[in-house]
Amino acid sequence: MVEVVRNKRPPRGLVPRLRRALAALMEELGVGDKGVTVILTGDRRIRALKREWWGEDEATDVLSFPHYEPGDPFVPPHLGDIWISLDTARRQAEARGAPLEEEVLVLAAHGLWHLLGHDHQEEEDWEGFRRVQERILAL
Repeated sequence: MVEVVRNKRPPRGLVPRLRRALAALMEELGVGDKGVTVILTGDRRIRALKREWWGEDEATDVLSFPHYEPGDPFVPPHLGDIWISLDTARRQAEARGAPLEEEVLVLAAHGLWHLLGHDHQEEEDWEGFRRVQERILAL
């Protein structure tokens, strides 16, 4: 189940597509029986979260907060929260010449991959992120 919380008003039609595509991706990844919450917010709130949890005083596009320790054999019914800044997503979409809706889907997939225990410390770690980010756009 994908719950979407609107702390900032998203463009019309974005929320239903986000719910459908992320739920379909979760199903493909074998976690379709789990839940996630996506919080759509702005730069001010995401900057405060990044400062509080990472000690970095800057806005970012997406933050993931797992509700369990990835790698733990017990995976709870709710995987965690994915925070997406619509402000940063809009700037990134414009820079790529892509629709905002597409950027938000890519960021949701990126956040989900983090919730599933993946990180991108090394260049080769990015392969899984690229794969899920491309896949969600086809769903």
